[in-house]
Amino acid sequence: MKTNLPPAQLKTFQKELLRWFRAHKRDLPWRASRDLYRVWVAEVMLQQTRIAAVMPYYDRFLKSLPDMEALASAPISEVLKLWSGLGYYSRARNLHRAAKKIVQYHGGKFPRTLDAALELPGIGRYTAGAVLSIAYDVPLAVLDGNVARVLARLRTIRGDLRQPRRWRELANTAQEWLARNAPGDWNQALMELGEVICTSQIPRCAICPISKWCRAYELGLADKIPAPRVKRATVRIRIAAAILRDPRGRTILVKDPGAHDPVLFSRMWQFPAVEVTRHAQAELLAHVRATLGIDGLTLTELPTARHGVTFRNVTLLPFLAHVKKLPKLPRTRMLSLENLSHVPISNATRKIAASLEKGECSAPRPARRGGPLAGQLSTARSQNSKSEGSYSWGKRRSEREPI
Repeated sequence: MKTNLPPAQLKTFQKELLRWFRAHKRDLPWRASRDLYRVWVAEVMLQQTRIAAVMPYYDRFLKSLPDMEALASAPISEVLKLWSGLGYYSRARNLHRAAKKIVQYHGGKFPRTLDAALELPGIGRYTAGAVLSIAYDVPLAVLDGNVARVLARLRTIRGDLRQPRRWRELANTAQEWLARNAPGDWNQALMELGEVICTSQIPRCAICPISKWCRAYELGLADKIPAPRVKRATVRIRIAAAILRDPRGRTILVKDPGAHDPVLFSRMWQFPAVEVTRHAQAELLAHVRATLGIDGLTLTELPTARHGVTFRNVTLLPFLAHVKKLPKLPRTRMLSLENLSHVPISNATRKIAASLEKGECSAPRPARRGGPLAGQLSTARSQNSKSEGSYSWGKRRSEREPI
C-alpha cells in the first residue's frame, strides 16, 4: 500500500491536525519553552511512565539540577535520589552519563544531528527524534505506541505492529507524512491525538480532527486495530526482607542485591533480602547469617506489601529484628530509619519500610509519635497497590496507552 497521501490532501491533513493540537494541547511544564535540556529530561522521564507520576519528579529534578552542567557535575547518588520512586533507574544513570559526555565533547549543548545524538548513552531513535524535532526543528518523525496506533488506523494496518516489517512500514509513513515546517508540533500532535482521542480501548472517533482520512473509521474497524499485544506471562515472586534495628533506631542497608533478581530493588540501597519459596523466616535468617554474619536473630513478621516490576508480581515479606549492634561491612550503610530518603532507594524499599510503621501502629504497645519515616512514607503507603516499573510499553511517553 502506498504511504503517501496526495499532496493536496496531505497538506490539508497536516493543517487540520496542527490546528487541533495548537488549540487543545494540554498545558504541561515541558511545553513552557523549547529549552533543550528541559525537553530532554522530560522525554526521558516520560518513557514508560504516566504524566501524573512524572510531574512532581520533573519539577523537583529541575530545581535541583537546572541545566546540563549541574547534571553533569552532580554525583550519581544525588541523581538517583532525585529519581527515587520514579522507576526504571537505568534512565537516570544514562541521563547522567550522557550529560557528562555532552559537557565534555559538545560544549554543554545537546548535539544537533541524529548521528551524534545516537552516540549518547540511553538515546535511541525515538528520544533523539523527539528532542531534536521539538527543540531544534530537525525534520525527524517519531514512532511510539500512540503514533503507531494512529497511523495503523489511518492506513488499516492489521496485526502485531511490533513485527519488524510492520514497524518499518509505520516508520516510513511517519517520516513521509511529517509536517516539515513544524516537526516538533507535528510529532507532539500525533502523540497527543493517540493519548486523548485515538486511544487503545475506546477511540473517540466522533471528535477526531482527522477522522475523514481514517480508513479504520470508514470501515468501522477503529476498535479492532491494532490487534492486542500478547503479554508476557506474569511471574510471581516472594521476597523476604530484614529490617535490622539497633538501640539507636538505626538500620543497615546493603548496596549489593540480595539473593533475588537484581532489578527488583533497582540496584540501589536496600534492606537485606532474599527470594524465598516456602519457609520465609528460615531462608531469610540463613541469608542474613551468610551475608552479614549475624546469628541468633528473632524475626517479627510485619504486614506484607505488593509490588510490581514489569511482568513480575512481587509479594514483599518484611521482618523486623532488634540487634544490639549493626555490623560494619563494605558496601553497607547505617542510618536512622527516619533518614531513608537521604539515600537513593526504590519504591520496593519504601514499601518495606512503610510496613514497619504499619506493624508498629497495629501492635498492642503504643506506637512512637511521628514514628520512623512518618510523613516521608505516605507515598509508599499509597503505592502499596501500585507497581514500580510496571507500566506497559504502550505508555512509553506521558499517558501512552498500549498499541
